Amino acid sequence: MGAWFVPLGTVLDSNGLHALKPYAFASSAIAAFISPLIFGAMADRHIAPVRVLRWLALATSAAMLMTAVAIGRGASPWLILAFLQLHSLCSAPTWGISTSIVLGRLSDSRRQFGPIRALGSLGWMVGCWLVSALHADASTTACYTAALVWLLVVVLTYWLPSPAPPKSSERLTIPQRLGWDALVLLKSHDHRVVFLTTALFAIPLAAFYPYAPTHLRALGLERTAAWMTLGQVTEIIAMLALATLISRLRLKWTVALGLTFGVIRFALCAMDSHIPVLAGVTLHGFSFTLVYITAQIYLDHRVDPSWRVRAQALFSVMTSGVGNLAGYLGTGWWFNFSSAAGQVNWTLFWGGLSTLVALILLFFLATYRGKKAPFRQPTPELASH
Repeated sequence: MGAWFVPLGTVLDSNGLHALKPYAFASSAIAAFISPLIFGAMADRHIAPVRVLRWLALATSAAMLMTAVAIGRGASPWLILAFLQLHSLCSAPTWGISTSIVLGRLSDSRRQFGPIRALGSLGWMVGCWLVSALHADASTTACYTAALVWLLVVVLTYWLPSPAPPKSSERLTIPQRLGWDALVLLKSHDHRVVFLTTALFAIPLAAFYPYAPTHLRALGLERTAAWMTLGQVTEIIAMLALATLISRLRLKWTVALGLTFGVIRFALCAMDSHIPVLAGVTLHGFSFTLVYITAQIYLDHRVDPSWRVRAQALFSVMTSGVGNLAGYLGTGWWFNFSSAAGQVNWTLFWGGLSTLVALILLFFLATYRGKKAPFRQPTPELASH
């Protein structure tokens, strides 16, 4: 994922497809409205999650190859966008399904999930380093590299335990088969606040990968994929420390701390010079982990296990779908608004996003109720805190 997502913006720029960039990234958000819930319901009720992941990984690799070939041959932007959308439809469910597979094998997700999830960040970093080592930060070679690694994922799924999903005796309705019944989780006040907060936070966060590499190149820093891995360094640190944080802080303050880091990181980028911008990129890991990974652990603890995949799928819809669609299109508009005569007012661009995160922080603090005791695993029940 790191070898694909991080260099994608610069690959499009270098092939004269700058105008396509907001829509290219938004394709993942459109896909998140469709495929995670459908495949999540499938993995919960019909087919073993590992098998679903295997076929999605294979389809993702094929879609990446088609996209790379289309870009390299100067195909129509509409065809390139169609391949990008196909790729997104295949890859969007993989994150939630992978998370549910891991969480389903853990006896104490609060303590165990952080270190395991940190390996995902390490893999992201290796993907970025590999792209920069190949001098492929702006080349379709990055796309071919990512497609090859997805084939390795296919192979690895054969070593994963593959328990069958529980058989359902009920007669399923069309909404249930499509995974829409997961929306019942929004009836719980705290569930709703967590989903809304993470979706809103995804809006400013969507600016990071399309525009942070552009800013770094404007400052004269090459091999941007490698520089962007500074955020994964702090992501790994945060994940290793997450169990301790969650055991000592209430969930509310763990997420609030992540949002606070979000305010600071965008404010640093708004200073528009080398050290502050690199510091802002570095803080990305703290912000991302304390908000998103804490939210995923929250869902694992507070939702009935039979709904685990659908809960993670709904999380993908709210963040990668609702939040990212608004984010990629909205920050694309904000980037154009902050630009004039070929020059970008980075202070205005990042400063506006910092203000937005501050408002999201206030919303969360004002609306989340939670518990007085530290965050711990309660008796599982559906749609309750």
